[in-house]
Amino acid sequence: MDTTVTTGEEENVWGGGNRPLGASYGKMMMWFFIVSDALTFSGFLSAYGFSRFKFMETWPIADEVFTHVPFFHGNYPMIYVAFMTFILIMSSVTMVLAVDAGHKMKQNAVIWYMFLTIIGGAIFVGSQAWEWATFIKGDYGAIETKGGRILQFENIETGKRVALGEFAKSISTERVQSTRGTGLWYEKEGTLPTYSMQEITEGLKADPSVVIRTESIMQDGEMEGEKTVLTRAESLEKIKDGRIVVEGANLIHNEYGSRLFADFFFFITGFHGFHVFSGVLINVIIFFNVVLGTYEKRGHYEMVEKVGLYWHFVDLVWVFVFTFFYLV
Repeated sequence: MDTTVTTGEEENVWGGGNRPLGASYGKMMMWFFIVSDALTFSGFLSAYGFSRFKFMETWPIADEVFTHVPFFHGNYPMIYVAFMTFILIMSSVTMVLAVDAGHKMKQNAVIWYMFLTIIGGAIFVGSQAWEWATFIKGDYGAIETKGGRILQFENIETGKRVALGEFAKSISTERVQSTRGTGLWYEKEGTLPTYSMQEITEGLKADPSVVIRTESIMQDGEMEGEKTVLTRAESLEKIKDGRIVVEGANLIHNEYGSRLFADFFFFITGFHGFHVFSGVLINVIIFFNVVLGTYEKRGHYEMVEKVGLYWHFVDLVWVFVFTFFYLV
């Protein structure tokens, strides 16, 4: 009869028990969480990718949406998003250094590297909150047609987008806003747009340099990959389809184009932002434990390594979110 001889080392590695594969229980649970969360993000990004290519001809162009930089006016496509990405990646580097210092039992080094990681995470969360506020507020404004399409405006001479306020004609009409005082606040949205459809229509007619740009992307010709610009005559005819004025983006209206883009943007970046915010809070707790010497007394900094795994995962997910939303 054949017998199988196993060494003690093989039994320790594959025999299960409290330390399967030589990893502690806490580290294994962190890996289980990361794998399950990776599957969740994969589902969200797959849904975004499907919608992105299904509605490719009307999807907003990222370079025209994310153009703002705090304290600076102008058109700076992707500059601030690239800065956010750089900060988050660098925070992952400082986390690696903190884990390495923990293995060497260098308490002061762990403190400083953890502190830098927390600062980087806080900057990213604050930047994402600013980006949300800018996205919601909007920049140029647009018109939504009866069919739910978005009409933007462009200067036919310069080829640049035109904000509603640059050509809208002021009309002295009484615009009553529904409020709680009128008893109608629950029937309609409480905030009116800055301009009415009539003011936009009259302004377009009065300014011959302004034309309409639709949300459809040209598929051929010299302007392939850019939004379709109508002629002056077509613009005057198309404005008749206008239903409401749209300023900014929310879950119902989106001045940048397809409403699905705003829905996915709020959900996926918000979900990731929640992960980063949670990671910052956890890092703060671990940071104070390091300062108090908790892990020095235990004789190891495994807790720093476990939170480091989570932080690296959050950084890696952002690389995919950045690629899907801003580069593709």
